Amino acid sequence: MARITHGLSTSHIPAIGAMVDQGRTDEPYWQPIFEGYQWTKDYVAQEKPDVVILVYNDHASAFDMKFIPTFAIGCSDEFRPADEGWGPRPVPPVPGHPDLAWHIAQSCILDEFDITIINEMEVDHGLTVPMDVFFDSKDNKTPAQWPVKVVPVAVNVVTYPPPSGNRCWMLGEAIARAVESYPEDLNVHIWGTGGMSHQLQGPRAGLINKEWDQRFLDLMTSDPQKLRTIEHIEYLRETGSEGIEMVMWLIMRGALQGKVTELHRHYHVPCSNTALGHIVLKNEVAETVVA
Repeated sequence: MARITHGLSTSHIPAIGAMVDQGRTDEPYWQPIFEGYQWTKDYVAQEKPDVVILVYNDHASAFDMKFIPTFAIGCSDEFRPADEGWGPRPVPPVPGHPDLAWHIAQSCILDEFDITIINEMEVDHGLTVPMDVFFDSKDNKTPAQWPVKVVPVAVNVVTYPPPSGNRCWMLGEAIARAVESYPEDLNVHIWGTGGMSHQLQGPRAGLINKEWDQRFLDLMTSDPQKLRTIEHIEYLRETGSEGIEMVMWLIMRGALQGKVTELHRHYHVPCSNTALGHIVLKNEVAETVVA
């Protein structure tokens, strides 16, 4: 059967993608940011996942105010980079896994999650930046083609109301049940993206809350159930207007179903005007099943 072996999370700061595209990753400002991902790049290359379920949010590229799904799943063979105002990023199209995606959609819908099925969708930096920081060559160049198939799961964290952390956790659990019932033997990763603390506008623009971010990272392993109860107003107050993106990390954590081992952590400020956070978790439940 398919199994979710690891959960990864990372910020998806658009400036990271711009630095990759412009070949500026070795500049003094950016070097420590990219160095913090090198361990994970090496580990992912060693683990060779067959599929990544990538949880991200669209930034008015595929969706706009006419159509705002709370949860959506991409079921296409391929997802092309979106034009975010200055032309599509020079990265290869992202290959999909439509069979697994449709299976997850069916399983989640029958599991009483009303997830929107998308058969044609472009993807923006919310998805391509995580691909950059986890899959590239030693010199931080985008590969000619991505070495993994991707099932995109888009979450609305742009327009109120976003889903609660608890609902995101429960979707993660439903995705895990779907993957476990898929008959093909696949090594599956699930990645939660977005955050950490940041605000891009208004009087609090540039807000970064290191203490809150570090506590969130700690709880991912020490007491993840506490993360389910964080209310929207706390994210807004403590982490800025864009910190709500961290509910997407809870989809990843809910899909790991129990005991995890933290393998790597990277936290850096500032990255652009944002706190950058990243963590790698090994799913001990999956390890037990495989053994």
